[in-house]
This record gives sequence, C-alpha cells and structure tokens, in this order.
Amino acid sequence: MASLTLVEAAKIQQNPLISGIIESVVTVNHMYQVLPFDQIVGNALLYTRENAIGGVAPIGIGGGSNTIPAAAKTPATFTPVTTPLKALIGDALVDHFIDTTMGNNNNQTAVQVASKAKGLGREYQRQFILGDSSVDPLEFDGLAKLMPAAQKIDENGAAMTLEMLDEGISGVKAKDGAVDFITLPDAAIRKYFSLLRAAGGASIAEFRQMPDGQQIPLYRGIPMFRNDYIPLLNPSGTVLETDIYLGCFDDGSRKTGIAGLTSTVQNGIFVSYVGEAEQTNDTITRLRFYASMAIFSELGVFKLEQVQVRA
Repeated sequence: MASLTLVEAAKIQQNPLISGIIESVVTVNHMYQVLPFDQIVGNALLYTRENAIGGVAPIGIGGGSNTIPAAAKTPATFTPVTTPLKALIGDALVDHFIDTTMGNNNNQTAVQVASKAKGLGREYQRQFILGDSSVDPLEFDGLAKLMPAAQKIDENGAAMTLEMLDEGISGVKAKDGAVDFITLPDAAIRKYFSLLRAAGGASIAEFRQMPDGQQIPLYRGIPMFRNDYIPLLNPSGTVLETDIYLGCFDDGSRKTGIAGLTSTVQNGIFVSYVGEAEQTNDTITRLRFYASMAIFSELGVFKLEQVQVRA
C-alpha cells in the first residue's frame, strides 16, 4: 500500500509566511544616528566665514595718524558661502488589485513605502560623503568635496598609526578643540584594534552605547563611527587604503562643525498619497527628502587621506 507522498500533502498545506522583510541590503553608518539636522526656511542657507582678521600693529608713545603702520589699517575680510538644499524623491507604485487582494501577511503598499524611505536615507548618507554637484548638479556636495585643502593630510599609503589619529584630532579646532567624531570604514576599525593589541591588548579599548544599543569604540574618548559609505581604495587587491574623517558637530550656533540640513516646512522624509495612476491600475505614494549638509567652520573637520589599513 502506497503512503501519502510529499507532493500530494503539499497540495493541502500552506507553508507559514513570516510577516515583515528581512533586510539584506545594509550599509553600516553609525554616525547617521547622532548627526544633528538644522531646519532652514527657503531652499538654501547663506552664512559667512571669517577670512582674515583686521590688522593690528604696535605703536610708540605719542604716535600720530601719520605714524600708524599700514598693517594696522587693513580691514577684516570674509567669505560668503551658500549651501542649497537638494531634492530626493521616490515613488511607490502598487497595483490596486495586488494591494487589495494580497495583503493578508504583509501590507503591500507599506512594504514598498518602507523600502523607498530606506532608499532615501541610504542615498542621503552616500551623498553626505561622496556627493559632488560638479559631477551631478542634482546632488549636494559631501564631505569629500567640501573638505578644505588646509584641513587634510595625504598619508600617501602609509600604514595607519595612532599618531595619525592624534594629528587629525589636533587639526579640529572649531569648538575649542573638542572632537565629536571619527568616522571610518570597518577595515580601519579592525586596524585600530590591531594597533591596540600591539600596544598591550584590545581590552584597553573604551566603548560607548549608541541610541540603538550598539557599542561604539572610543579613541581618547571620541566615538569611532563605522561608515561603510567611505570607499576602500583598491578593494580587490591585497593592500587596502581608505580615508578617515574627524570633526565636530555644530552646536546649533551655525558657527562650529558639521550638520545635516533639511527644510523647515517639510523636514525629514515625508510621505504623500498621490492617488490613482491615470494610465495604469497603480496607486502612487510619493516620498520626498529635501536635504543637504554644511561645514560651517572649516576648522571643524579634518581628513586623513590614503591611509593603509591592510598590507
């Protein structure tokens, strides 16, 4: 007598479907959790950086106007800066038939909207590091493009050392020398722990807990935020090089470090129900993010370029 086959049994058995989506597209950027965002009215922010202070000079007793050195008469000069907001957008289109008849385990529209929101956040984080309006006028300029020449050192492939980090920390001066972040890819963090082991053991590392519960390593009390949006140079080769950014967050004065920018009227990622598509059976939900980033003081950032993190 033949027993019930697996094929026949499967005809009257439905496998359970877990609600929700397991993420497989993940790029780590811990700094995004703590990055301050400044809301602005309008589509651009204008601010002025000090370029040169007014000149001064010593003068002898009884000196008159005709004896005042020319250097004492030079005025302060300034550099105006304009940082525009840029628009990021994503449309979630879901066939009305699918949305209304296939939502018993997962809301089809909600899943698509959540994915679009994730995509907007990821694109903002990419542009925050690599955005370049000279390559794509629709992008905002990121840290790599905005980094002032005087605030970076080309390590030219030299192996990462703790002394390099010390030098980068010393270069951040905008907030009385306070440094709020070191952001670097995971390969550089692994190299950091290797340096600690060589210096007496990785157990000497300090950590700080993030809002999501993650433990972030510290160097001299400064959080080292893993940021996988910072590219690795020669990733397919044996030798790995990368860039390391250090700096401070703006304190709300718009005069110190870095901050994200977004619109006051529509701040953050906002969702609008557009309605029924005219030519198809789709319903449309639109997500927008009007955003940018600013380096208010050029002394609020520093960059170590082409640091070797693996030989």
